[in-house]
Amino acid sequence: MGDVSPPKKQINLLRGWPHPSLLPTPAITAAANAALSNPSVSTPGLLYGPDPGYQPLREEIGSWLSRFFGGKADAERICITGGASQNLACVLQVFSDPTVTKVWMVAPCYFLACRIFDDAALEVRAVGEGKEGVDLEQLEKYLVTEDEKRDPKPQKIKLPKPWSKTYRHIIYCVPTFSNPSGKTMSLSCRQSLVRLARKHDALIITDDVYDFLQWPTSSLSSTSSMNKALLPRLVDVDRTLEPLPAEGSFGNAMSNGSFSKIAGPGVRTGWAEATPTFTYGLSQCGSSRSGGAPSQLTATIMCELLKSGDLEKHIEHTLCPAYKRRYEIMMKAIQQYLVPLGVTVGEVSFGDKEIFGGYFIWVELPKGVGAEKASLMAREEHGLIVAPGKIFEVANDESVKFENSIRLCFSWEEEADLEEGVKRLGKVVQEVVEGKSAPEKKDGGEIKNDLGEFR
Repeated sequence: MGDVSPPKKQINLLRGWPHPSLLPTPAITAAANAALSNPSVSTPGLLYGPDPGYQPLREEIGSWLSRFFGGKADAERICITGGASQNLACVLQVFSDPTVTKVWMVAPCYFLACRIFDDAALEVRAVGEGKEGVDLEQLEKYLVTEDEKRDPKPQKIKLPKPWSKTYRHIIYCVPTFSNPSGKTMSLSCRQSLVRLARKHDALIITDDVYDFLQWPTSSLSSTSSMNKALLPRLVDVDRTLEPLPAEGSFGNAMSNGSFSKIAGPGVRTGWAEATPTFTYGLSQCGSSRSGGAPSQLTATIMCELLKSGDLEKHIEHTLCPAYKRRYEIMMKAIQQYLVPLGVTVGEVSFGDKEIFGGYFIWVELPKGVGAEKASLMAREEHGLIVAPGKIFEVANDESVKFENSIRLCFSWEEEADLEEGVKRLGKVVQEVVEGKSAPEKKDGGEIKNDLGEFR
């Protein structure tokens, strides 16, 4: 019998999870012990909570966000959620109506949000990122066209409620270190987007889940100066841009925050920030009124984690240095194994600052090298799982396509496997260029089954 080579160790550069070694388990253990050993904390934590969420956590989050993003701390702008995905569903229940509201997703998009919009029976269209983070000219053209053909007196499905409103449009994006492209929206684009939203009665929903994970790429030697945001969120722009929103306004932007990428996806806890009127309306969602805000017990633990300062220390001293190191390993490998083959790295503009962050690197394969074919060959013949650009297209809208794009994630696998994964992808690209055919799927399963990026 001839020698049979052992199967290659599978390397997953698709999964957008934090590596287990980066979870702050000791800090969460200490926070849980502090919460559960104090009856004044544990008792309310084990009972039904108030609709907007555990008040001490709202206050701690407000102070923490004020330190990082600037602005005055205001707990009334905060509503505790069950994570960014769960909260998106609640926002749609309160602030949209299928007969009135149209959704515009910036593409490439966080595609798992598509199902949430679909569950709410909302029509979704794609708009490209463009150079600045969203193609404003294209988006405005779409909004104007949609408004011109709109029924002035639509027959709404939902009954009006005093704590809610129905927006005509929802614009969904990940403006900072975007999933999947890694791109950051410019300040001027953020300001223009808010003006556009105000003009067309649109709600901008931003997933701000990667903002704290930032580091210098070359010009600075440490992450010590990176503990403040370098750009305001869209919700901050909406709060401060003249003319200021009227008191009692619902506003035109909501920030969707989560502890998933900085403490652990399993905590299933996050927060929404918007105007006090908006967050009160969100807290009146039926699922929150029935038992109070989600994650009540975990909210007490997250509160202790923030109060101790351990979460901020973990981000600054563990997460940012680790992700900077992992990013640099992958980028070095890309330069060595992919760039000589004609692969390019997507633009991630952050103005004139050399900053990067998040979990992902977006690459473009050479013309004629299809990402779906390459990802299938990588999986079936090289034990490598990568995410082809097609899965980041907006569902049921083929106007913005990514046939030659691949998203690479550097957060999940061991550091030692990141270079090897990119090296294998280089072999795949070379094989495709040389005309090798893609194999048939061995299990018939879809690559989406490996994603699991719920927030």
